[in-house]
Amino acid sequence: MSEEAGTTIEELRNVIDATDAELFSLLEKRARLARSIGKLKAGGAVYKPEREREIFERTVARAKANETLFSEDAIRSIVREIISACRAVEALPRVAFLGPLGTFTEEAVVRQFGSSFQAQPCASLDEVFHEAASGSSDFAVVPVENSTEGIVTRTADLLLTTPLKVIGEVNVAVHHNLMNLSGKREDIEEVHAHPQALAQCRMWLMSHLPNARLVSSSSNAQAAREAAADPKVAALAAERAAVLYKLHIAARAVEDDPRNCTRFLVLGKEACGKAQNVLHKTSLIFSVPNRAGSLLDALAPFARHKVSMVRLESRPARNGAWDYNFYVDVDGHIEDEELGKAVEELGQIALYLKILGSYTAAY
Repeated sequence: MSEEAGTTIEELRNVIDATDAELFSLLEKRARLARSIGKLKAGGAVYKPEREREIFERTVARAKANETLFSEDAIRSIVREIISACRAVEALPRVAFLGPLGTFTEEAVVRQFGSSFQAQPCASLDEVFHEAASGSSDFAVVPVENSTEGIVTRTADLLLTTPLKVIGEVNVAVHHNLMNLSGKREDIEEVHAHPQALAQCRMWLMSHLPNARLVSSSSNAQAAREAAADPKVAALAAERAAVLYKLHIAARAVEDDPRNCTRFLVLGKEACGKAQNVLHKTSLIFSVPNRAGSLLDALAPFARHKVSMVRLESRPARNGAWDYNFYVDVDGHIEDEELGKAVEELGQIALYLKILGSYTAAY
């Protein structure tokens, strides 16, 4: 049925065609404006995550006020791709991430930058950090923690020494799919995956493939490449990896916890500014003297200034003395008055303090 009495399908399709032409004309106008802004920047940063987040939130709010037919996720996806395409008119951002193509990290990159970017998949997290720090890439996207397995230790260790700043975070729901060449479980003698993926699917694998040998790979996408080369091997990977490496899915969503989620950090050379009407987080690392009560003393400024702590992790300081570095995420931007005071007081207590960055919190 048509929306209006007496209107035919053909007439409505003609209106859609005219609307499409109008939409493209407006998109072209936006792209030209973006290019003009790029010229005025004269070499300034093309990617401003705080500015883009303000556009997201403003667009979602307007759409809801107008009782849109679109879901919030759909609105964000549309706006993300419009911004991404317009940004590419100025320059195509180079983004390093743990490869090969088809990893959950690549999905996080798309969630942050849209589809218009120059992918630079790397063989290791060390290489990801190096590419961005050296300037070979503009940005890096790295996993930092998983809701099931906790902190990604190599990322934590590299954050301690990198000159890069945290400028964003992305949460990706992780659904591991078992895939091989035939799509049949009876052909599987080995299951390859990143160690964290194997751990996240441990119970399912023990129940459904008790005789299969579990083999660690550098990434789930690399495991998919290995499965594509051997009919006896299956991989745990994202659905996109099956398409990329011409595999068939033998079982979907085999993770033990359906709420499984991985948090990724976006890293760049320039600190992220403060967005308007948006929640922020600040990440930092500190160490304290090895004496009773020192950690409590270090955390007291956050309580005193009513700053909410959302994450606290520890890692060995690797100095042979049983000392630890503490990784903390708190609500707020470092430019906030109370958070600034709390961090200043922490600096007077801590043996070591590094502010990794302030950024807009993931939606």
